[in-house]
Amino acid sequence: MNPLKITRRDTATGPVLHVVGELDYDQADDLRAELDRLSLDAGQCLVVELAGLEYCDSTGITVLLAARQQTRAARADLVLAAAPPHLLRILGLLGLDQVFTLRPDATAATGSADATGTGGSTGTV
Repeated sequence: MNPLKITRRDTATGPVLHVVGELDYDQADDLRAELDRLSLDAGQCLVVELAGLEYCDSTGITVLLAARQQTRAARADLVLAAAPPHLLRILGLLGLDQVFTLRPDATAATGSADATGTGGSTGTV
């Protein structure tokens, strides 16, 4: 098991969380706690950069869905950036690729948040 590592950087459009390792039942609380520490303003965009994500189980998906609810409640946006193929497959099977806004990398995500807040995949990932 690879421990979950989360780093944060702030940008002009909102925070970017870099998630590396395994997002599973044993480690999902780490991401949940980091999300709980965020204070988002209306119009901001939270980017969760997932290029280093090695594994994600249903608990991890649940945390990502909770992050979406949290951002919507703040009238902010959530973008999943650089999601690896294994996560894209799961999101597609669950129909969540139509719920989450997906971008190929964090740079694209911080420059083109979905202003409608409706989610949905756009662009090539």
